[in-house]
Amino acid sequence: MALRLVQVNFKARDDSALGQFWAEALGWGVSSEGPGVTNVEPLGFTWPDPSAVCVDVVTVPDPETVKYRAHLDLATTSAAHQKELVARLKELGATPADVGQGDVPWTVLADPEGNLFCVLEPRPIYQDTGPIATVVVNCSDPRAMADFWSEAMDWTLHEVNDDHARLRSSEGVGPYLELLRTPDPDRLPNRIHLDLMPYPGDDQDAEVVRLHTLGAANIDIGQGDVPWRCLTDPEGNEFCVLTPG
Repeated sequence: MALRLVQVNFKARDDSALGQFWAEALGWGVSSEGPGVTNVEPLGFTWPDPSAVCVDVVTVPDPETVKYRAHLDLATTSAAHQKELVARLKELGATPADVGQGDVPWTVLADPEGNLFCVLEPRPIYQDTGPIATVVVNCSDPRAMADFWSEAMDWTLHEVNDDHARLRSSEGVGPYLELLRTPDPDRLPNRIHLDLMPYPGDDQDAEVVRLHTLGAANIDIGQGDVPWRCLTDPEGNEFCVLTPG
């Protein structure tokens, strides 16, 4: 049994507008599985596929305004590309954000609903990831979180130390998942969370039981009667286990 990371879920006041921003930011297309949901994925993409982690934007009443524990880092191929991408994102509605980063080579921005993200300077490790270099999750203990996430998913652990851990699809494609040590990460409700999916033929309930043995816990966020299962990792980060597909 195994799970794979298939999408990053954004709670939004306006899924259509925020979804359109991210589609234009990433150079992807949009579709919808129903009212209040905008799916953002590469053009011609057959979901799910490890070559991309998609973005799912869902309208919710009064999404929380908090410091987010998860964010996206975008890849660039050159200094000129980074400068051009930042300028284009600002034209699309992104704004500069100061999170105390100081003088760093990457640029911190907020999307039109205030979700933080970074545009990285060119780094060799991210040259084949696609537009999303890495999905970053803040945590207190990257080593413990790496143990959990590398057991929860079939992704490969590439690097781990006291400051961060880095995982990637076992097929060696698509973006990374990075667990970044952050002093006192917020334990408030998350506007951004990860969605995991079992492989075809695997059992969702059995996967949830397995996650419980690894330290995950159930969480009720008012989801009601839905086909996915809402959980938290050992540090309280929300994530969902979708039905197999």
